[in-house]
Amino acid sequence: MSRLSEDRISHLAHVILDGLWKNDLADFPNEGRALAETKRVIREFFGGEERLDETVRKKIESLSRRVPPGSREWDVLYRKYFEEESRKHKT
Repeated sequence: MSRLSEDRISHLAHVILDGLWKNDLADFPNEGRALAETKRVIREFFGGEERLDETVRKKIESLSRRVPPGSREWDVLYRKYFEEESRKHKT
């Protein structure tokens, strides 16, 4: 899973805030603070996804038999383990 660059995080944060403002869903008394908080949440979200991805890949690599990356079996195991790990960490 590729890491988001600061430029992409900034772009996403601006798109989110612009969408909220244009659709009259929120008003921001301090736009700088709202932007900073949005960026923090995006970083936190994608950082968690990256940690889960790393955990799942290690779990597949630790199996007694080799499962080739990109194979159908690898994809099935990846989805299964990712869902399991996601459930574990949502507690």
